[in-house]
Amino acid sequence: MALSELARAMFETEPALSTMGLTGLGTVHWSLDAPALYERALRRGEVRLTRYGALVASTGARTGRSPQDRFIVDEPSTTAGIWWGDVNRPVARDVFDGLFMRVAAYLRGRDLFVQDLFAGADPAYRLPVRVVTECAWHNLFARNMFIRPKPAQRRRLFTPAFTVVQAPGFQGDPARDGLRSEAFVIINFAKRLVLIGGTAYAGEIKKSIFSVMNFLLPPQGVLPMHCSANIGPRGDTAVFFGLSGTGKTTLSADRSRRLIGDDEHGWSDHSVFNFEGGCYAKVIGLDPHAEPEIFATTRRFGTILENVVMDDATGEVDFDDSSLTENTRASYPIEFIPNASPTGVGGLPQTVVMLTADAFGVLPPLSRLTPEQAMYHFLSGYTARVAGTEAGVREPQATFSTCFGAPFMPRHPTLYATMLRDRIAGGDVGCWLVNTGWSGGAYGTGERISIAHTRALLRAALEGGLERVPVRRDPAFGLLVPVACPEVPSEVLQPRNAWRDKRAYDTTAGEVARRFEANFAQFEDAVDEEVRAAGIRPAA
Repeated sequence: MALSELARAMFETEPALSTMGLTGLGTVHWSLDAPALYERALRRGEVRLTRYGALVASTGARTGRSPQDRFIVDEPSTTAGIWWGDVNRPVARDVFDGLFMRVAAYLRGRDLFVQDLFAGADPAYRLPVRVVTECAWHNLFARNMFIRPKPAQRRRLFTPAFTVVQAPGFQGDPARDGLRSEAFVIINFAKRLVLIGGTAYAGEIKKSIFSVMNFLLPPQGVLPMHCSANIGPRGDTAVFFGLSGTGKTTLSADRSRRLIGDDEHGWSDHSVFNFEGGCYAKVIGLDPHAEPEIFATTRRFGTILENVVMDDATGEVDFDDSSLTENTRASYPIEFIPNASPTGVGGLPQTVVMLTADAFGVLPPLSRLTPEQAMYHFLSGYTARVAGTEAGVREPQATFSTCFGAPFMPRHPTLYATMLRDRIAGGDVGCWLVNTGWSGGAYGTGERISIAHTRALLRAALEGGLERVPVRRDPAFGLLVPVACPEVPSEVLQPRNAWRDKRAYDTTAGEVARRFEANFAQFEDAVDEEVRAAGIRPAA
C-alpha cells in the first residue's frame, strides 16, 4: 500500500467505525487485497491452503444458512412494507440496540477487516456496502462476492448505504437477547445496518444484502431475482430461477453463452444486471468433465472452498466427501469464469427458465409456460429434497420456496410475482419450466435426468428450436410439453412413458399435484382468476 493510501486508511478507519459505535478496536485492516488477506488468514490459522492455491475454510457446526435465526427490526419507516410471518420475523428496536452494544463490546481490542464494495452492476441502482468482519477469510469472501470499486472509485471518500458487521465468535444468549439460538442475522433498515453473529457460514453475508436489495428495488421499478443469467451469441439474455441443487449455477455457466452472474440479479426497464461480483457455487460431487469452468476455479489462487474436505498431507480436496455437509461451496470472483461478462449487465430477457429438481420423477423435463402459469410456478417455487441430504429425510420431500427464494424476500411474494408476469407478458418473453430431477421413477428407483439431455433442451429453448414444435398438454399437471426435441429421446419428454409401472406414476403424480394445490392455498385470495386457473389441480 502506498504511503498516501496508508495515511488515508488510518485517517478514515477510526472515525468511520467509531461513529457507528465500534470503538477501542485493535488493528483495523482496511480494503486489503487478496494476497494480503491470504497472508493474514493463514497466519491466524483461519484457513488451510490446497496444493493448487485455493483456501479451505471450515464454518464449524453451522454449514448453511440459519433461516430461523433471521430477523428484521420492526420500526415505523419500513414495517408496513414487510411480509411479516415465518420468513420475516420481527425483532424490537431495543433488542437490536442491546445486542449491537454487546457485539461492540466483544469486538473491543480485536483486529477487524473492512471492505468497501458495491451491490448492483448497474450504476443507477448500485448500493455501496461496507463489510466489517472478525476474520480475514470472511473479508476475502466479501471481496470475492461483491463488486470491487475501480481505482478511481477507491480514491473518492466512500459513503456506505448499508453496513454489515459480522462477528461469528460472538454467541447470542437466547434468554437475554430474545433470540431463538446463539446465531442471528438481523437487518435494521432504519439504521441501514446488518448484524451477524454466532455463525461462521459466509453465505449469510451476501444473502443479507440480497434481502436488502429485495426490499429497496421494487419501489424503483426493478424486479429483484434469485436467479442466474447469461447472454447468447445473438445478444439474447436468459434468466434461470432455481433453488439450491437444481442446476442454476451449472446450467448458466455455458461455454457458448456469456455469464452475467450465477445467483442474484435485477430486471429494470432497460436491462438485467448482476448484484454481485463473484460466484458461490455448490461443489458437492463436482465433475471436472460436466462442469469444467467451475472445476477450474477450485484450482485458482483467490478461491475459497467452504467446508470441502482436504487431505492435509497432500493438499488434495475431495469433492465427493460430504462428511462435513452436502452444502460444500466455492467462492470466487466472477472473472474466474472465462466467458463472464465484464460489465455484469445484459439486455432485457428473451427467455425465462424456472428450474426444479423433481425427486418424485413425475414432472416433464421441459414445459412451456404462459405468463399466468409463470406467475403460478414462481409463487410456488417447487423443488424436492432427496433422501440422505438432511437428517431424517428418508424419501423425497416436496419443497416450496416462493419466488425461488422465500428466505430473502422481505415484501409480499405477489408483488414480485406480479412484476414478473407483467414483464413476461409485456416483453413477449418465452418462459420454460425445466425439471433437472428424476425420470422413470422417483429417487431410488428412477435415474437423474442426464445433464446432456437438459443442456439439449435448454439449447433448443434458448435458440428458438422449439418455436414450431407442436406441444402436448400433460394430463397430470396441465403443462404444455414439446412432442420432440433434437438429441432427446421421446420417452424422456413424456414422463409417464418412462415409468414401467404406469399406475405407480399416476399415484405419485396425483400426490405431487395435491402438494402443489395445498401449498398454493396461501396465495389463492391474492391472485386473479387467470392465475388460479393456470394452477395445478389433482386429477378428478
